[in-house]
Amino acid sequence: MDDVPDPDFLFSSLIEHAIELSAQWHDGTYRKSVWRDPAFEVPEGEEIQIPVIAHLAAVASIVHRAGWDETTVAAAHLHDAIEDMNEHGQRLRRKQLRDAVGAEVTRLVAQVSEQKLNDDGEMRPWRDRKEDYLESIRAGSPPAAAISLADKIHNLWSITQSLEAGEDILSVLSGDAEAQQWFHEAVLETSRAHDDPRLTPMRDRLQTELDRFESVLKREG
Repeated sequence: MDDVPDPDFLFSSLIEHAIELSAQWHDGTYRKSVWRDPAFEVPEGEEIQIPVIAHLAAVASIVHRAGWDETTVAAAHLHDAIEDMNEHGQRLRRKQLRDAVGAEVTRLVAQVSEQKLNDDGEMRPWRDRKEDYLESIRAGSPPAAAISLADKIHNLWSITQSLEAGEDILSVLSGDAEAQQWFHEAVLETSRAHDDPRLTPMRDRLQTELDRFESVLKREG
């Protein structure tokens, strides 16, 4: 019965807190596309949308299934909390996050967060943001690389699902098809700066999503 988990392993108060905080922060924010028909009747005049929390849960699930610890899983749930504003236009400060879930989770979240705004509060160019992000992953830790890979796996999967569903997702993203392919390939290559066996299947899955994305682009011309 060696495969029976310790009861204390089944619940993590840190992960529960991360889920709760993530749900609160991203409440009322949504993904940029929908790729499935709803499984229930949508009231007339209403539009079905995918809450951002669904993406965060998917990313954290990938990280958990790849074998990372509770700190990394908690950070995966919160990986967009510093980077993205909430529905009220507020930004979560690192001190606020650190006071809530600790320094180690906050450090990982910071390593996978883009600096979207310049000193004047204006949006920085897309390529500059991505180049800085890649350098942060390269200089960061293996757990941060794991969160980044999981994020890109689900993002690229979602983009491809949207394209296959006939959604014009690329028109609402900041980077076009070529830019998206460059960035996801760059994340894959940058992750090779870290030597941890748990990263290998994550790299393989991201490569699978890159191949699928390229195939759909070729098929649709």
